Amino acid sequence: MLVLLPPSEGKASPGEGAPLELESLSLPGLTAARRAVLAELVELCAGDPGQNDKAREVLGLSEGLRGEVAKNAGLHTAAARPAGEIYTGVLYDALGLATLDAAAKRRAAGSLLVFSGLWGAVRVTDRIPSYRCSMGVRLPGLGALGAYWRTPMAEVLPAAAGDGLVLDLRSSAYAAAWKPKGEVAGRTATVRVLHAPTRKVVSHFNKATKGRMVRSLLTAGAAPKDPAGLVEALRELGYVVEAQAPGKAGKAWSLDVLVEEIH
Repeated sequence: MLVLLPPSEGKASPGEGAPLELESLSLPGLTAARRAVLAELVELCAGDPGQNDKAREVLGLSEGLRGEVAKNAGLHTAAARPAGEIYTGVLYDALGLATLDAAAKRRAAGSLLVFSGLWGAVRVTDRIPSYRCSMGVRLPGLGALGAYWRTPMAEVLPAAAGDGLVLDLRSSAYAAAWKPKGEVAGRTATVRVLHAPTRKVVSHFNKATKGRMVRSLLTAGAAPKDPAGLVEALRELGYVVEAQAPGKAGKAWSLDVLVEEIH
C-alpha cells in the first residue's frame, strides 16, 4: 500500500543536526528536479530586503511570516530531520507518527509518501530541513510548481506505486503534481470526509479524520491489496465508508468516510 499525503504549511524547527544531503532522499529519480527547485528558491530568498518583499509575494507569505524567507535562504546549511518530524498540523497530529509502535513505524516508513512543492515527494524517514514553499507557488524561472513536477513525477511514481493499492489523501494542489493513470488509477482510492447528517464536506475535521484513518491502518497492520479491500479494512476498523467503483477502466475509486460530529 502506498499512501499519498499532503505536507503541512507549518513545520517544526529541526534544531541542530547535519544539513540536507539531497542525494540521500528517496525516489532518486527526482534529484535533478529537486536540485533545480532548491537552487531557485534559495536564490529568490537570499537577496536584500527589497528582494525579500518579492520573495514573500511569490511565496504568498504575509509580513508576519517574513522569517520564512530567511529560513529558505539558508536551506543548504540548515539542520535536517526526518520529514515525519518536520511536518506538523492537524493531519500529522492525528497520525501521531512518534507514538506508533515499532511495527507500525516500519509500515509508515515503507508506505507513506508526502508530496511537497520543494522536494516533489519524500518518505517520512527522509531527512529534510524546515522550509516554506507550497505546490501552488509559481517560481520566476521554473513556473508553477504543480505543472513543473508532472514530468519527473510521471517517470518515478508508477514504480513507487508498485502493483498494490494507492490511497490518495492529497489536497487538489498536490494532486496536480501526479495523477495516477492506467492500471495504477484502477487500484487508486481517493477519500472525502463528509458530515453524515448534512452530507457536506468538512475541512478541519477532514484532515484529522484522514490522519486517524492512516494511523488505524498502520496500527492494525492492515494490508489491503486494492480499493475494495481498503473499504473492507476501514469498515472493520469502525469507519463508516461509502464506496463508488469507477465506471470505466483507468479511473480511481471514490470513498466517502462519514462522520457524525465535527470537532
